[in-house]
Amino acid sequence: MAHSTVPTARDRAGLAGETMRRILHVAAAMRHHQDEGIAALGLTPAVARALHQLDPDRPLPARDLAEQLGCDRSNVTGLADKLEQAGLVERRTDPADRRQKALVVTGRGRQVRDRLRQVMSDSRLLDGLSTDELATLRNLVLKVSDGGCPQECGQV
Repeated sequence: MAHSTVPTARDRAGLAGETMRRILHVAAAMRHHQDEGIAALGLTPAVARALHQLDPDRPLPARDLAEQLGCDRSNVTGLADKLEQAGLVERRTDPADRRQKALVVTGRGRQVRDRLRQVMSDSRLLDGLSTDELATLRNLVLKVSDGGCPQECGQV
């Protein structure tokens, strides 16, 4: 008698569990590579995330940055201090509300932000995939990522 090749619910659960563990492993490897690249830029992950969120062409009040980062404004004060000390942003009076200070990305901040975007896009873990495999992986990740994750949970 031939054995059935149709997976059982138990087989599917085991396969799904193994897949999730591998996805977490890949995410950890990606984070490791990103953290190394961020450190090479002289930044911490939190400071890098703040710089990444800033639009170089649009000054942003610290309260808005706190909202984008999903953290307390007091945390953003420390991040803004570090960004300013590194010469990556300047605090300027917000023309729309002179009581507020807006964060403005400096020329040096633009350069570091561009390098940060390269670090965040590091794809060396995918080098072993063929173009067809990469396209398949992208399609599968898109299918899975549409499964309930709020849009901002995928942003860095």
